[in-house]
Amino acid sequence: MNRAHHRLGLALLGVALLTQVPNAAAQTIEARAGRFFDSAGWATYRVGLSRPLVGILGLQFHGDVLKAVGSSGGMAGVGADLTAFRGGEGPYLVAGLSGGLGSQTSSDLSSGWGSWSAGAGYDVFPTSFLSVGIEGRWRELSLGRWSGPELGVGLTLHLGGGSPPSRRDRDPVTETPILPPSSDGAVQAEPASLADSIVATAAAAMGRPYEYGGTGAGGGGFDCSGLIQYAYKKHGIVLERRSTDQAREGRKVGRKLDQLRPADLLTFSNRGGPVTHVGLYMGGGRFIHSATRGVQISTLSAEDPYGRWWYKRWVGVRRIVP
Repeated sequence: MNRAHHRLGLALLGVALLTQVPNAAAQTIEARAGRFFDSAGWATYRVGLSRPLVGILGLQFHGDVLKAVGSSGGMAGVGADLTAFRGGEGPYLVAGLSGGLGSQTSSDLSSGWGSWSAGAGYDVFPTSFLSVGIEGRWRELSLGRWSGPELGVGLTLHLGGGSPPSRRDRDPVTETPILPPSSDGAVQAEPASLADSIVATAAAAMGRPYEYGGTGAGGGGFDCSGLIQYAYKKHGIVLERRSTDQAREGRKVGRKLDQLRPADLLTFSNRGGPVTHVGLYMGGGRFIHSATRGVQISTLSAEDPYGRWWYKRWVGVRRIVP
């Protein structure tokens, strides 16, 4: 494709991206490359921004470039995808529309084109802020009336999304939203015990940003162990600073949901080895922690699509409060 083709492709991509930038904290950025297997063959490239829409649905706006394999044909355009069940590790469904300008045989942007596609994908999370995925679709393209399967692989960066499975904080049983503390920082329920008081202190920090090495000093952010240390210290219990050291505090408790109590320390590991993350159990299958999205509430559930990511990485429980 010539320079004009590239410039138009970048401009169209910019339009798609700029429509979402003001809400970037709730989004993901995805880069994908693949192959459209029609009679001619096209290499496909995509960059897009995604965000939750409602319930199990998500929306992505993206810029697309297609380059004909073995010839100088090419296309550039923008599109939108609707996804279902995409928000955590595992399978999802996708359908989309896209269109733009291009040519079957040259680099001239001389003809309009449109396309629809539908299929399924699968995401895995090697880290809490980065996922790797594969996607397969059936695509029909108006230019040349081509149709066929399309396969792609991509990387997704979760902007400020420390917990990929949690598009929003929901009760794992009722699926109703979990309300944060009131706007003045006050906890909505009166603590009835030391454990409840510790949980309430952590909950009062909801919305503070993630900060590597952060302990909340001066109203600032927290890292995961900083939040735990802060919540306990407010009630006279001094814990070690690092998550690996906190994982040896108190006494070990069985890793079963029905044995957990509020203020239990939950430990997590990405690879099943050393502890890499900690959280504070709240009750009802929920825990509060500080990850890349800031202080947030997540769930532990082997069945819930949003809680499964954390459940798989949950490796232990320590009881600090007798």
